[in-house]
Amino acid sequence: MARIVQKYGGTSVGDIERIKRVAERIKGTRDEGNELVVVVSARSGVTNELLARARAIHEHPSERELDMLLATGEQETIALTAIALHAVGVDAVSYTGGQAGIFTDAAHTKAKIKTINARPIESDLLVGKVVIVAGFQGINEDGQITTLGRGGSDLTAIALAAAVKADKCEIYTDVDGVYTADPRVVKDARKLNEISYDEMLELASSGSKVMQSRSVEFAKKYDVVFEVRSSFNHNPGTIVKEEVAYMEQVVVRGVAVDKDQAKVIVSNIPDKPGSAGRVFRALADAGIIVDMIVQNIGRNGIANLTFTVPQGDSHRAQQVLDPVFKELGGGEVAIHSQIAKLSVVGVGMKTHSGVAATLFETLAARSINIELISTSEIKISVVIEASRADDAARAAHAAFGLDKL
Repeated sequence: MARIVQKYGGTSVGDIERIKRVAERIKGTRDEGNELVVVVSARSGVTNELLARARAIHEHPSERELDMLLATGEQETIALTAIALHAVGVDAVSYTGGQAGIFTDAAHTKAKIKTINARPIESDLLVGKVVIVAGFQGINEDGQITTLGRGGSDLTAIALAAAVKADKCEIYTDVDGVYTADPRVVKDARKLNEISYDEMLELASSGSKVMQSRSVEFAKKYDVVFEVRSSFNHNPGTIVKEEVAYMEQVVVRGVAVDKDQAKVIVSNIPDKPGSAGRVFRALADAGIIVDMIVQNIGRNGIANLTFTVPQGDSHRAQQVLDPVFKELGGGEVAIHSQIAKLSVVGVGMKTHSGVAATLFETLAARSINIELISTSEIKISVVIEASRADDAARAAHAAFGLDKL
């Protein structure tokens, strides 16, 4: 008998028939004698619909009230999944994030998990119940509902797997596993049998929609090996695990595109010590994640900064920086939203040269201009025009031979 955590995404529980099929899959796993904790997302489209309703009332709704609203999507699904299990003779109980003992900090809409009290779940598992937990949500120390950000159900599943010391963690989605690129864009993308935490983390943070990046960070920190697989078939998926030596034999393992980025240009700030620090401290205090950063050489006492943020934070970034410019005695900001980030990722880049040259030459051959560049030990990212992103992804995928893996 194994203890298994399974997570089902929004498309997997998208309607009543799919919820019934998920219940049958859960029953099959339970009938094999396994203990099961099941994390579910809101039905596909529900979160976007709730957000649209909120913004139809107020362009910038309160984040506290957004959490209260968005958490209802998962609460619907946990109840329906438990009822579907009851219908096939499986004893199941549904938990909200708070009832499951998931305690977070107070950052509404992007909360971080602080602790998990798994005792209530453990008690139900011991008496043979399947525990259904609402993904994406928890409570803070004041008892307020919080949410973990888009894709937060992945984080819920990984964190619960660590908390209950699960033998397996399975992430069910609408694709067969992790691919070398988005197969909807790159038709000859290949499924990977295994991928390292670091590669998965870089792909997730670079726009791959398969996993939320924070969930991969958590899995690496607590050594939670997990499998990404489809809920619509029984094919093997992709195992995400610690890096092993043979992974370095492949230079690039994947290509990712992130179109949810905005470029922020801060110009005419005083070129003196502390100016950049003041800008980025204000953004950090507002919970705005900054990705790629370029600082131009100052001239005539004036400096310019360029960086990227998630598109949804660009308006707030502008609001946060206006008071900073007054303190510094100068500065202005411009937002450019029609950009995309293209990234190539692979642990083999640590021991092979020429990756940057190949990428830049490939883009140049297609007259795709590079606006920003950033690198890490296993990733190269460039900012390009959004309209050229899919073409760039296909070209890079072919240039690194990923269609032949």
